[in-house]
Amino acid sequence: MIEAVKLWNEPNNMSHWDFGIDKDWSVFSRMVRLAGEAVRAENPKLTRVLGGISPIDPAFIRRMSDQGALDEVDVVAVHGFPLDWNHWQIHEWPERIAEIRAASRHPVWVTEVGVSTFGAEEVQEFGLRRTAELLLGKVDRIHWYSLYDLPKAWPATTRHREAEGSSYYRHFYMGLLKEDGTPKRALRHFADYTPEMGICQWFHFEDHRLDDAVKWLKKLGVKKLRTGLSWADSHRPNYEAWFDRQMSALEDFDLTLTYCFTPGSCGMVDHHTSPPRNVEEFADFCARMTRRYAK
Repeated sequence: MIEAVKLWNEPNNMSHWDFGIDKDWSVFSRMVRLAGEAVRAENPKLTRVLGGISPIDPAFIRRMSDQGALDEVDVVAVHGFPLDWNHWQIHEWPERIAEIRAASRHPVWVTEVGVSTFGAEEVQEFGLRRTAELLLGKVDRIHWYSLYDLPKAWPATTRHREAEGSSYYRHFYMGLLKEDGTPKRALRHFADYTPEMGICQWFHFEDHRLDDAVKWLKKLGVKKLRTGLSWADSHRPNYEAWFDRQMSALEDFDLTLTYCFTPGSCGMVDHHTSPPRNVEEFADFCARMTRRYAK
């Protein structure tokens, strides 16, 4: 069921890791080493993936190598959104992959790539087709982000929210399905690229979309799914019941399972992006989740 575990998400993005506190990522690097060791001790067959970087930055990967963070991972991952947020064009995807390959001895996965329908559904339709042309067969894993639009009543996981202007609102239009489950234009093409192309779909705590998402993923022929288990959620009451339900519902997919988000009580500051005071606690969470679900 679980083929890979991913250690954190977008560590070079302030929306996911506060490098104002951890200025040189030394805390992050030590945390990844310990977590990677813990996962390997529980299940040495699992592929361990460094949290996908956004922006794509070979200098960051070289820093991770120099600080030993890559010693306990098997793959590095990148996230790219050239039609929405990145300062490069979609046809440059091969160059971006080549830059990361030159910076690391590890295989490169694309664990988030997507296009919003903020401007028009036709833009996403074009972006899906062009992404498939540029990446399928060139990297071992591609996860399209995402199946569903983010519900407008939920906040996007980004640092500055509405202060980002239109960039913020694009977060709510990344799905192949609208919030209410209505298909968008690009959905009709997605099955042309499965099972080679997977999907990244985050599920919030007790997410009401879980069962419908499973039905759609199977209908689309998706086999490879990336999702997450939140360390922060593990401090909620009855979290194990939700984690068990989520993992049971997803048991038919080849999962890349992301471990991330700091509980407020464990951070240097009370925020999910904060470096933890004790990185061993994150490693322990990774070990417990791996032991429970990666059998």
